[in-house]
Amino acid sequence: MKRLLILTSFIALLAFKASAQTTIPAKDAARHIGETVIICDKVFGTKLLDGPNITFLDLGGAHPNQELTLVIKGEDRSKFKGKPEVDYKDKNICVTGVLVDFKGKPEIVVSDPSQIKVSE
Repeated sequence: MKRLLILTSFIALLAFKASAQTTIPAKDAARHIGETVIICDKVFGTKLLDGPNITFLDLGGAHPNQELTLVIKGEDRSKFKGKPEVDYKDKNICVTGVLVDFKGKPEIVVSDPSQIKVSE
């Protein structure tokens, strides 16, 4: 019985550790490529590309000096109630997602509004 309790506790600890996400500042994003992270920072700049309907949100600085770019693809924009490029501009937000490298800059592709939370 004692072994079962120890084994169950060990498995629960591993499951918790596997699901935990790291919270980092935008300036450290490039060091966490490939990881699922939470990043909280200000949206300094936004842009909507009309043709492909892609939205860019720049965290940690304005383009081209942003620390992190969030990308919302055209097919995912309809999931948002408003216009992300307007609604998040100059707001402090927290975003959860997998960091990828795009042409030497860190980026998170946001496919669902639940990935972004406005912080006060």
